[in-house]
Amino acid sequence: MQYIRWYENAVLDALKYSRVVIISGVRQCGKTTLIERISNNLKKSSSFRTLDDDDLLQLALDDPKGFVKHNDKTMIIDEVQKAPKLLPSIKMIVDKNNAKGQYLLTGSADINSLPEVSESLAGRIQNIRLRVLAQGEILSKKPIFIQSCLAKKFPSQIKGFDKKTIVTLAFRGGYPESVSLPENKRHLWFTNYIKAILKKDLKEISNIYRFENISRLFPILNSWSSKYIDLEDISSKLSVSKNTLKSYISLLKTLFLFDEVPAWVSTDYDRASKKDKFFSTDTGIMAHILSWEKDEVLLNSDKVGKLIETFVFNELSSQVGLLDGYNIYHYRDREKREIDFIIECPNNKIIAIESKAGETANFSDFKHINWFKTNIAKDKDVTGIVLYSGENILSYKENNYIIPIPFLWS
Repeated sequence: MQYIRWYENAVLDALKYSRVVIISGVRQCGKTTLIERISNNLKKSSSFRTLDDDDLLQLALDDPKGFVKHNDKTMIIDEVQKAPKLLPSIKMIVDKNNAKGQYLLTGSADINSLPEVSESLAGRIQNIRLRVLAQGEILSKKPIFIQSCLAKKFPSQIKGFDKKTIVTLAFRGGYPESVSLPENKRHLWFTNYIKAILKKDLKEISNIYRFENISRLFPILNSWSSKYIDLEDISSKLSVSKNTLKSYISLLKTLFLFDEVPAWVSTDYDRASKKDKFFSTDTGIMAHILSWEKDEVLLNSDKVGKLIETFVFNELSSQVGLLDGYNIYHYRDREKREIDFIIECPNNKIIAIESKAGETANFSDFKHINWFKTNIAKDKDVTGIVLYSGENILSYKENNYIIPIPFLWS
């Protein structure tokens, strides 16, 4: 089944204003399907080449300058990270011709992190991050959560999703292939996917040969999702230096398998932490690699909290990325006051979000949000949101709302 991606219009719009557009995202998140739809939209004004084709890849490696020459309005190149030397050749062409939409590229690695292409297209390229499917894309819903929070407009209830249902969705994950498979077939798909991306894709972007260490690291990092990574602890478990560990984590982030959410530091409060928060980019992969069982997770407060917070992060990130001038952060200080997500919006507005796995919530859950409003964000218009697994929507004074998690996509 093909899904209509929220980012399709964003890509088409970017082609009107940028000489080069790249759609970046983890392998098999749906980039190729998206550009095929876009190619059909562009009709005869585009040409399409994929570097997954070994013959075309060899041609790109042997003659990068010749490969990128074209007479179409737009040349589409899929999986450009396989031949990073194409990018300097593209730069030479777009430096001489400022026409918009000359190249549409996709990459299963963050090309800005690859040493071969450092700054080669700075100022000439618009990068659009495509994530795995959000629940709203699966259900053909519009991404309205953030704007609804800012407008403070909500329904009274969201029925049909209890905690068990939400955990089931998180176990499914958002890869188009895994979503389409029956539950009893996903285990094999996840196993083969992880094996392929850790062995094949890493070799395309690095010279690291100790892949057994990265294979051991992958489940460990997933176990830290929604937490603040302890590099000392992980390096001792793997018997690798901290610098080596950092390079491994950087590679896995380059492949979009993990994200880090920066701390909100727009404050003079010197007790605020500046440490990033770590997240897996797909809860299906996360649950699989950690060998979790749903019934066990539902009875384990740490696991279900970690799973649902990661799930909420990925849902929020898909919507934040659509909006210009919106960014996602977290807050933590030395007094252990924490806010899971802070969405910074234009016009001095903030949405402060706490994520709870439980099916009950009350005003005490806004304790840290209210402190943040009073002491840190006094000059901001802050909307407080507690997401939970219940079905009722409740409002409190000071612009605080308890919202069911499914409102993220309902």
